[in-house]
Order: sequence, then C-alpha cells, then structure tokens
Amino acid sequence: MSEKVDKSAQKTEKIPEKSVEKTEKVEKETKTEKAERGSKADKVEVVEKVESITDLEGVGPVTAGKLTDAGFDSIEALAVAPIREVADKANLESSVALKVIKAARQSMQLDFINAKLLWERRQGLLKLSTGSGNVNKLLGGGVETQAITEFVGEFGSGKSQICMKLSITAQLPKADGGLEGKVLFIDTEGTFAPQRIHQMATSIGLEPEKLLEGIYYSRAYNSDHQILIIDRAFKLCQEENVKLLIVDSVLSHFRSEYIGRESLSERQQKLNAHLHKLTRIAQALNLAVVVTNQVQANPQAFFGDPTRPAGGHIMAHASTHRIMLRKAAGGLRAAKVIDSPYLPESETFFQITEKGIEDAQPKTRRDD
Repeated sequence: MSEKVDKSAQKTEKIPEKSVEKTEKVEKETKTEKAERGSKADKVEVVEKVESITDLEGVGPVTAGKLTDAGFDSIEALAVAPIREVADKANLESSVALKVIKAARQSMQLDFINAKLLWERRQGLLKLSTGSGNVNKLLGGGVETQAITEFVGEFGSGKSQICMKLSITAQLPKADGGLEGKVLFIDTEGTFAPQRIHQMATSIGLEPEKLLEGIYYSRAYNSDHQILIIDRAFKLCQEENVKLLIVDSVLSHFRSEYIGRESLSERQQKLNAHLHKLTRIAQALNLAVVVTNQVQANPQAFFGDPTRPAGGHIMAHASTHRIMLRKAAGGLRAAKVIDSPYLPESETFFQITEKGIEDAQPKTRRDD
C-alpha cells in the first residue's frame, strides 16, 4: 500500500512541473508577441516622425544636398520618383537611390490596400467647376484632382478659354466649386491673356487683381524648357498651395522640334516621361492637372470627323479623361468625352462669353 501511495504522490508531483513548463512557454510567447508589437509600434512612430528627406534612413548631408539640388526636396517628391531619374539627376548610385526611394515610400505607407479603402480615399477627391453646368455634368461634377484631364480640339474650339476660366474658379471656395488654392499656368503657345482673366473676373463680380496674384505663369520656349519647368513645379506646388496645374498646350513644342519618323521614337519617350511626371504631381499633391492638345488630320477617314488627337498612344494612355472640343453651329462649342475610365461617352454644348464659358443649347428646326 505504501508503494502505491508513493507512486501516486510522484504522479501528483509531476503534474505541477508540466503546468509550470506550459506557463513558462505562454509567458515567453506573450513576451515575444509584446516585443514584436513594441517593435512594430516603434516602426510606426518612426514613420510618423519622418518629415523631411534628412530624416530618411541612408540620407546624410551630402546626399540630401544632391537630392535638393536635383529638385527632390520633399518626401512626396522622392516617393513617386523613378529610381533612374533620381540616380541620374542627383548623381547617385542606383543602390543609394533605391534605398532612399524605398525609405520615402515606407514613410508615406505606400503599400497594398483593398479596393474598399481605395474607394473611401477617392471620396476625398475634389471637383473643380468649369463655370458651365453642362460641362460639369459631362465631367461627372467637374475637373477632378489626382488626374490628368485633356481638352483636345482645333484652333478656336475653346481650349484656352476653358483653361483661363479654370484659373479663376480654382481659387474660389470649395462651396462655390473651387479648390481654395493657387494656379500654375504653363504657356507654350502664348495664348494666356491676363486681360481676359480680368474681364472674366469683373463680369462675375470678383476682384481681378487678387485672382491674377493667385496665378503663377511660366512661358515655355521649347520642349526642354517645358520639361525643366515641370521638374521644378513640384516644389512650387507644394509650398504655394497650388491646386491646379495647366499646360497649354502640352504637345506644341514636341511636334515642332521632333520632325520626321527618325525622331519619333525619341520624341515619344520624352513625352511619356513628361506626362508621367505630371501624373505623379497630381497624385502626390492631390491637385488637378489640365492639359490641352492639338489635333492632326487623318487622311484615311472617309466618313465622320477627319481629325484626331495628336500624340499617338502615349498621349492617349497618359490622360485620365479626354474631352474633344469642336465648333458647332450658331457660334457654340461642343464637348464630347472620347475616353475615360468611368465617364460615359456623351456630348454637350457651351458658349464662350464675357464670363468665360456658359451653358448653351443648339437650335433645332422647331426653334426656327
């Protein structure tokens, strides 16, 4: 009997040892989880504290100076820049450029997201009024931010008039269809007329001098100059709260300087990089980009409109929304959506007046 009691006692003594081992394992796992959570929390805190390029991992005073001189003086500019562009313009090794860009993207938390979160983010996109209810309806409420809206048309179709009108409405309060920001107007053809801005503003009861002060103007004299202006535009848009960037017209210099099929490939490559820079500015700074484009004749078109947008597939793929403008009867203008990821193909009419552009309806035979 005593032996049985001893064995039972030994069994009862072994049970606490196993429970102690399990408890120690649980405590170790708990400590490990807490340490991992702590390290993750520390990482989040580090991400939140990054406010300038000097705070990024791997960026010392020398590297920061090179990046600043090359125009990459903010986290946003680095996060959306291609590695090759940063390496070439800042004179850095590809490995260093990769490390810096990776750190910038991590600080902005540019990672995978689900479509629902993207949908919620896109609810914060702003819409800029054109001054015409018809055109606003055509654009789904107005010119949207984080996108390139392209107005295509022949001379006198109203492209520059729309751009100058947008230069005014962009400075208005959001409740009035504006963006509450300033405007950067890049003029490649000399079509910007401050007296026209003055006339529009006066006609709608606004202060023209104040509106003209809110427009930053730059005249591009060739394609290289145009590219340089866009390279420097990121800093200006960020510091001066620019909410609308206009290029009128985006393709003029490229068409005049790169002539013949032998230079077509080089032209399209430069144009592609130029347009992608505009896209990155729009998305990183949540501003609207509006570009105008010329048309070219299509001799093979026997029926319908013989004109088509210039720039080929490069221009077509870069633009988010493409609006074709044409002259209509009675001095009116017609606007038609020819390409958009979600806007339906539809057409509307407007007229050019002292106020800029206003709604209009074409006359029918019954009206006559």
